[in-house]
Amino acid sequence: MQTEPYIQPMQSPDFKPILCIVGPTGAGKTHLAMSLAEHAQSIGLTVELISMDSALVYRGLNIGSAKPSKEEQATVIHHLIDILEPTEVYSAARFAKDAKQLCEDIRSRGNIPVVVGGTMLYWRAWAHGLSSLPPANTDIRARLDEEGKSLGWPAMHIKLAQIDPETAARLKPNDSQRVQRALEVFEITGKPMSALLAESPSEDGREGSVIPPWINLVSLEPSDRKRLHLNLEKRFDEMLVGGLLEEVKTLKANVALHADLPAIRSVGYRQVWEYLDGQTDWEEMRYKSLAATRQLGKRQLTWLRAMTGRNTFDPFNPNELKAALDFCKRNLV
Repeated sequence: MQTEPYIQPMQSPDFKPILCIVGPTGAGKTHLAMSLAEHAQSIGLTVELISMDSALVYRGLNIGSAKPSKEEQATVIHHLIDILEPTEVYSAARFAKDAKQLCEDIRSRGNIPVVVGGTMLYWRAWAHGLSSLPPANTDIRARLDEEGKSLGWPAMHIKLAQIDPETAARLKPNDSQRVQRALEVFEITGKPMSALLAESPSEDGREGSVIPPWINLVSLEPSDRKRLHLNLEKRFDEMLVGGLLEEVKTLKANVALHADLPAIRSVGYRQVWEYLDGQTDWEEMRYKSLAATRQLGKRQLTWLRAMTGRNTFDPFNPNELKAALDFCKRNLV
């Protein structure tokens, strides 16, 4: 059985810890990172931003992913944005490898790497290393996709519960991507995913609650959940007005793309794709998109609140937001 190699966590004993800005979707991570980079320029330093976002890696996913604008990317160097076609797959293991190499390259140029984003599986792989689970098997995955479409994902979830009750218990019946992956892992290895993760503590997050000393984690955690949800609703409506439907129509025109690709499963894109396929009406598409966005933010906050040693700031409090920027400034050099 072939597996991806173990990704060792990065070690930086000879350097100041790397700043990493995290938080739930809509918390203002990009704004803080850009403000920090602009401050660095004003004092003769160069910050290079490394995106830790599973949607930003894809070309053509611009509006719905809240991708930094061309002007922002021209002002500050960004990495791991627009590096893949949406037909391709980007993994946590690959992010860990890419981020580690980028940090080394940026420092070799005399510049300062800052990692920013909210894809917490990428964080875990980069910060703690990621043990080997088998890579995707396209034949098995395609067959499971067809079976899931035929039987429905709740039925596939029941099937998973029979072979791996521990994993099934933590997954929702309609979480097609994760249910499919757990079934795929079992078919490839003959072992439940829960058993493999138990053998690899770093992969299921048991070592992920302590932040390694070579990372200085800045976590933007809004205190007012209702305000965050209103902001996310406003942002999504602005995306619709700004051309999100046209963007997804362009993606759908590519015959190589389909709804089961990781890029198209991204929050917002999946729901608009279903709408354009006639599976939902406008109101249902909007409702599902906002619900998925809120669920994403909730999962991200759950991850973050389990971490000890993070530096937490409320982006909705002007004094704390200023304190977050001041903290980042002090930790540049």
